Amino acid sequence: MAILVTGATGNIGRKVVDQLVLRGATDIRALTVDPAKAALPAGVEAVRGSLRRPGTLPAAFEGVDRMYLASIHHGVDEVVEFARAAGVRHIVDLSGEPDSWWGAIARAVEGSGIAWTHLWPGDFMENTGMWAQQIRATGAVREPDPGAGSTPIAMDDIAAVAAVALIEEGHRGRAYELTGPEKLSRAELVREIAAALGRTIDFVRVTPEETVRALRPAMGDNAQWYVDNVLVGLDEHTLPPNRVVEEIVGRPATTFAQWAARYATEFFGEAGSRGR
Repeated sequence: MAILVTGATGNIGRKVVDQLVLRGATDIRALTVDPAKAALPAGVEAVRGSLRRPGTLPAAFEGVDRMYLASIHHGVDEVVEFARAAGVRHIVDLSGEPDSWWGAIARAVEGSGIAWTHLWPGDFMENTGMWAQQIRATGAVREPDPGAGSTPIAMDDIAAVAAVALIEEGHRGRAYELTGPEKLSRAELVREIAAALGRTIDFVRVTPEETVRALRPAMGDNAQWYVDNVLVGLDEHTLPPNRVVEEIVGRPATTFAQWAARYATEFFGEAGSRGR
């Protein structure tokens, strides 16, 4: 019976595919809008479809036993119903607490009657990619509060937890709050990026309005929402660091310094263009 990975060419979904392969899973099916361009590992079956177009899903679900459900805001109830009708027995979803922005996913999955595992990550390390444009253009990051902190987690670690939950027993009916191993302030994140790049990056304290203007070239209309709903009260909404990743995957969670050493040039280097 196949494991279906949705969003298989997205930032986390592709990493889930790689983690499944690394752990010896077979019969992996990857949902992608363009199988010809997916460039998936050998032995992984690419199938055409999109969570945003539920009519494309019945064929992809045929013979599927377990699935990774990427975050989707609209149409999640229909997607989950297709999974139930196809006989899917376990869904590992990327979602959030029931009253959060992504809580509708968790509610829909639980309401389906299918066995579930929820992954509830906080801040992604990759979200610092929103600073890339201003770092390259000005050598600085502009935000209101250098001391505000979060416990960011690497997408590699989220994907590793997802893969283990899909292939090992003992994870059904569990909701995992996923954090990185340490709480870091915004200024500390900037310093780690600077150290990895071997250059100076200033943290410039500005008003929320100026922060929106600094982020808008990279985030568009989402910049205002991000400042109003994420940066404001960041400390209040941040989970303390935990060891869930280590307990599930059997190795310590990635530190931000380790992540920056691996990805800083890709995200923030002169030729870099990648964000979240």
